[in-house]
Amino acid sequence: MSRIDELIAEHCPDGVKYSPLGEVGEFIRGNGLSKSDLRESGTPAIHYGQIHTFYGVWADKTKSFAEPALAAKLRRAKPGDLVIATTSEDDGAVAKATAWIGDEEVAVSGDAYIYRHSLDPLYVAYFFQSELFQSQKTRHITGTKVRRLSGDSLSKILIPVPPLQIQVEIAQILDRFTRLAAELAAELAAELATRREQYEFYRDSLLSFNDAGTPPWRKATLAEILDMRAGTYVSRSMITELQDESHQIPCFGGNGVRGFVPEANRTGPNVLIGRQGALCGNTKLVDGDYYATEHAVVVSAKPGIDIGWAFHKLTHMNLNQYASKSAQPGLAVGAILKLEVDVPSEVEQVRIAEILNNFDALVNDISIGLPAEIKARRQQYEYYRDQLLSFKELAA
Repeated sequence: MSRIDELIAEHCPDGVKYSPLGEVGEFIRGNGLSKSDLRESGTPAIHYGQIHTFYGVWADKTKSFAEPALAAKLRRAKPGDLVIATTSEDDGAVAKATAWIGDEEVAVSGDAYIYRHSLDPLYVAYFFQSELFQSQKTRHITGTKVRRLSGDSLSKILIPVPPLQIQVEIAQILDRFTRLAAELAAELAAELATRREQYEFYRDSLLSFNDAGTPPWRKATLAEILDMRAGTYVSRSMITELQDESHQIPCFGGNGVRGFVPEANRTGPNVLIGRQGALCGNTKLVDGDYYATEHAVVVSAKPGIDIGWAFHKLTHMNLNQYASKSAQPGLAVGAILKLEVDVPSEVEQVRIAEILNNFDALVNDISIGLPAEIKARRQQYEYYRDQLLSFKELAA
């Protein structure tokens, strides 16, 4: 039996009461602190945007400060309060919370709430991350582009309230687990960065040749080895965001999948190059039936050219550097086709593509390799956190 199980058996064997947040605390809206008011010294201050970008589960020091005269007019969080960002364009980020455990009061901006409560601050902060909280908050979110939660809505969300001793024990466990998870994630991220550097070095070596190179190779323009044609216009009304029975075919624009359409206009394998916009020049290898719009350049291989090798070669060339310098950057396909490249034998092309595919998957594919390990560790932590914050509910 774990320490938590022992405490539950001792203090609340029949279950734990679930109470509305508004019954065990109060929500106080921040006010009057804008980004332009932030300083490098003065009275500690938290702007709601910093909760999204800088702060974690808890904080005992602030990134920014405010002039003392201004801070005196503002609403301030006391040690132990939560500071909650109540607006975001992302539903998942609405109501991201940080427990303030510093030694003094901290000024809080608008679009944030202070939650003053009678619970352990870290326990409440971890609860705000949990699936139990997230599933309840969804029905209260309002707004279109900017999504928000009110203090009245937050007050209605139910939180399990075990005895304080259990709250503290859970918070300490999750704090230790969070630190260990963060350390492991940092190690994996550093390893991933190293592997990506190795990948780029290896890719550069495999895709570059010189007179002393082992494989036979030749010089050729892209026009000599590839065919490039723009896709075809499709009405926006023909594209659905989600796949359904009548819209099964992925539709690609200049920057990836735009949605789904009823019929294909191409069959891969092909390379797609973004033709317009800030990300023009980006490349994607596609296979099967698909639709390419006029914002994508469809690249097919001529005899003797492996399309997989062509994809890696075009990616390596960073075609975005050839985009026009204008408000709406674009690629001139005619100019791209004149570029000269080194072309190894087809057998060597296939070998290079296979090596780079495997290496690319190791460092970039979220389903395998190091990215998958990082994702698995994060999911393990979330599962453990949600289990610790789940209790048998005390019968009324």
